[in-house]
Amino acid sequence: MAPLNNEKNQLFLGLFIHSIKLGELQYLRDAAVCVDKSGKIVAVESEYDQKKAEEKLYPTLGWSASDVAVTKAKDGQFFFPGFIDTHIHAPQYPNAGIFGKSTLLDWLNTYTFPMEASLSSLPKARRVYTRCVRQTLAHGTTTAVYYATIHVPSTNLLADLCLSMGQRAFVGRVCMDHIGPDYYLDESPAQSLAATRETIDHIRGIDASFALVSPILTPRFAPACSREAMTALGKLHRETGIPIQTHISENKDEIELVRDTFPEAASYADVYDAHGLLGAHTILAHAIHLSDAEADLVASRGSKVSHCPTSNSALTSGEARVRWLLEKGIAVGLGTDVSGGYSPSMLLAARHAALVSNHLAMPLGKWADVPAAERERAKLSVEEVLHLATRGSAEVVGLSDKIGGFEVGMEWDAQLIGLGLVDETPGEDDMTDHGNVDIFGWEGWENRVAKWVYNGDDRNVKKVWVRGRLVHERA
Repeated sequence: MAPLNNEKNQLFLGLFIHSIKLGELQYLRDAAVCVDKSGKIVAVESEYDQKKAEEKLYPTLGWSASDVAVTKAKDGQFFFPGFIDTHIHAPQYPNAGIFGKSTLLDWLNTYTFPMEASLSSLPKARRVYTRCVRQTLAHGTTTAVYYATIHVPSTNLLADLCLSMGQRAFVGRVCMDHIGPDYYLDESPAQSLAATRETIDHIRGIDASFALVSPILTPRFAPACSREAMTALGKLHRETGIPIQTHISENKDEIELVRDTFPEAASYADVYDAHGLLGAHTILAHAIHLSDAEADLVASRGSKVSHCPTSNSALTSGEARVRWLLEKGIAVGLGTDVSGGYSPSMLLAARHAALVSNHLAMPLGKWADVPAAERERAKLSVEEVLHLATRGSAEVVGLSDKIGGFEVGMEWDAQLIGLGLVDETPGEDDMTDHGNVDIFGWEGWENRVAKWVYNGDDRNVKKVWVRGRLVHERA
């Protein structure tokens, strides 16, 4: 089990970069951030070195130098908030990069359901989930919102692994009792609810306050669940306050299936609303094809959206209009959607969020008749996609007061990013593997961050902390 307190207080020194609002990054140069043993930030000061911190900060905090661990960012390195993946299917991790020639519904039946069903085997589940958690941590993901499978023991195992490895996580046992392969369905609405309660009880037993690992109610998507099952989950949400995750409007064929399955509903969003599943603690993945009326309903209920640009492109599902969603008043974060998304990298998801938004600005297809100024507004900047991956995602998961930035009172969920400095005098050893980001020294930090977003990968992630605990370190 992961310790909830660290052995020492901690001092971090160097450059800190974080989003302070959509489209604006703040650069704290030569700064000091103090983190107490509970993992909480207790001081943020500019123009501080270790000596000044020891002389001025430690006395005010009641710290002694012998009880403080110090981490300094080197030249070319900076601290950045940990990424928050708002939508990822842990059991699908072995399938990352496998799509065949299928779209969503065919892909589910060909690849996804067989893989998920096979994780009833605990040894196989341990192998898959351990690798998935390690890889997401290695890519700087400090918080992940996981779909598991319908199996209680292996879902509980995923929660155990997240806690032991120190990743902040929401873990959901998948509910599906209506549409799906016969070999991979809950037996009944009652059994689906009972199994969900078992996982909730297990997580409460290992992390009573859900400080690091929380359960999340997980109706797979509307057609997969009976009306009775969704109604029961809505009631359970009202009783417990446990958040909800599901899918919405990912694919045109899926929307047709919803219309056929729930002919009495006005829309896909209305199905969830009618069953008590559309609220302020609901995460809706994709939301590509929402109508204006649906978006207004989602906004009025305070539900949030997980934008998954890599998956949306890989499965040819469509292009989500992120700016439109934001302007509707809907909070938006980013998700990798492994394995519809082919990588566990949130940096890649941010990169693709920018690129997909550029496609909306191109006068092609259904956007041809949209005025140029309106199309141009759809584009997302580097600063905006980094906001979505941190502050935006923190709002989506209901933790904006705890994670996503570097203010006093927030928890130290962070990554140390290192960019490769190209030697002024090239030699035989100038090809040290620092990753794809080459910094020559004349770039300002705004441009360095842009190069990181468009060229970076896990090799740039040197260290990762969750609640002040070091959970990943790259040699």
